[in-house]
Order: sequence, then structure tokens, then C-alpha cells
Amino acid sequence: MPLESLLLSRAIDVEVCRGVSSGQEILRTEKFDAILVDCDDLKGALPVLESLRKSASNKNSVTFAILNGVTTTQQAFQMGANFVLQKPISALNAKRCLSAAINFMIGEQRRYFRYVVEIPATIVFGEGDKLKATVTNISEGGMAIFFRGKLPKSRPSAAHFKPPGVASPLEAKIQIAWIDDSGRAGMRFTDMPKESREQLDHWLAERIEKADKRAY
Repeated sequence: MPLESLLLSRAIDVEVCRGVSSGQEILRTEKFDAILVDCDDLKGALPVLESLRKSASNKNSVTFAILNGVTTTQQAFQMGANFVLQKPISALNAKRCLSAAINFMIGEQRRYFRYVVEIPATIVFGEGDKLKATVTNISEGGMAIFFRGKLPKSRPSAAHFKPPGVASPLEAKIQIAWIDDSGRAGMRFTDMPKESREQLDHWLAERIEKADKRAY
């Protein structure tokens, strides 16, 4: 997948975001790998920087604060900025900053990357009950499932599933993250044996690499 960034600045003409209000609306509805905020030269931009860590979509995005002598570096970091660029921005400083940020961006992308699948799974519940379900997507931290009927009354304790191409079934301790009335639920991985974790991470990394190649 290509990395995406939102640049919130008066100095650069960005078609999708020409001011604070449009930027805030985009940030409420879209997820970005990085967000650049022109804190001092765009009126009202500083509260945008401060509110990002409370945002449902972008609280973990890599954030750059662009400063011009009003906001201090310390203030920017206290408001949640990961990196600070001082105007006038030189190509060398920008390159250094972006190079340091890229690993954070890739790591966060891996965390929320979800791969769509349709594979069987067995959900084990605390009293020994088992539920047959279909996994509809998998991420580093959990998976979504579809099931028929009702969930057992006891809490789910583990899941067994086998992603396509993986040599042996994976096992994970789980808890319910969300559930709806149409037989769909989200399961969060709370623990996983080392071998299962290594296989899942390797499998997801291959899918991310393939998605990146298709994007370019």
C-alpha cells in the first residue's frame, strides 16, 4: 500500500485541504500515515495539532509540526508532534526528518493493515463450547469473523485458524472487540504462541509487500 500524508498548510496549494475546517473534516473521516500541520502561519492550525491524539482515525499517525518562530519546539512536542520542521525548511532537514519518520509510518501501517480472506476458524469458549466461524479479514492485532446462530454465553478464550499458504494452523487467545446483530464480530488477539506470532507476522508482511507492488 502507498503511504499517504495530509499537508495542512497555507503555503502549499493542496487540492484536498485548503484550510483548517476542511482539514478537520478530512481528518474525521480518513486515515493518514503522516500529517503535516503549518502551526504558526495558518490561523487555527495549532488546535488541530493538539486534537490529533484524540482523533479516532489518526491518533497514531506520524505528525509533523511546521513552525515559524511562534510555537516552540517543546510546545509542539507537548501537543503530540513526533517531528518538528522550522521555517525556512531546507531540503536537507526535510529529508532527514522524513527518513527518520518512514520507519514509524511503515510500522503503524503494518499495525492497522487488514487482509481480506474467507477461511474457516474455530472459536473456543471458556466452558469448552466451540463455534465454527468464517474469518473475513486478519490484521496484526485481530480478525473479523462471520458466524451463524448465537454466541455461547461464556467468553471466548481462543481461536484456531489457518491463513492460506501457512504451513500449520495458528492459535491465539482472544477477546471480543465488537459484535453486531448480523452475525459479525471483531476478535482482538490478546496473546499468541511465539511460533504462531512469527508465522502470522511473516504472512502479513508478504501481503503488505504484494499490495505495495500493485500500488506502484
